[in-house]
Amino acid sequence: MKIIHKKIIISIFFLLAAIAACTNPFAPAYDEDYDNNRPPISDITTIEGVFQNFQYSYTFKDTLIYGELIGQEFIFTYRDYERGFDVSWARDDEMRSTNGLFENSQRLDLIWNNIILSTIDSLDANIVRSFNLNITFNPTDVVRVDGRVNLSLKQDPETKKWQITRWLDESNF
Repeated sequence: MKIIHKKIIISIFFLLAAIAACTNPFAPAYDEDYDNNRPPISDITTIEGVFQNFQYSYTFKDTLIYGELIGQEFIFTYRDYERGFDVSWARDDEMRSTNGLFENSQRLDLIWNNIILSTIDSLDANIVRSFNLNITFNPTDVVRVDGRVNLSLKQDPETKKWQITRWLDESNF
């Protein structure tokens, strides 16, 4: 009887020690080393990083990542072919529009193709790049958009991060 009692006490001791050594996976510790200044996904101190984050934000419908790419002075312009004139809007409307697209689509597949034109100096860039975008609203409603973006970007001299300041849509949509 003493041996069984001793085994139970040892088992309980090891069980308590094991429980005390574990961390709760549902309440992880706060990451004290988190750096708010690091780029969201890719390094947006490069123009290619901006395009990678743009694609990521569409794929995962992430407005926080997308918002990091859009400058405060941003202007989006597209041609309204039915009315015969260009339509423009600023950053706030762009964020609302993009959020609506993210919320109302089931899937977004953005593919960046060739860079057609690239003019870059120390703090400004103009990139014209072709793309393919498939917007799946539901399995029977898929919209395909092909075209080019004509983007102006500015680099913050302090953070070195690039942001889109102008987007001229040259797509078929």
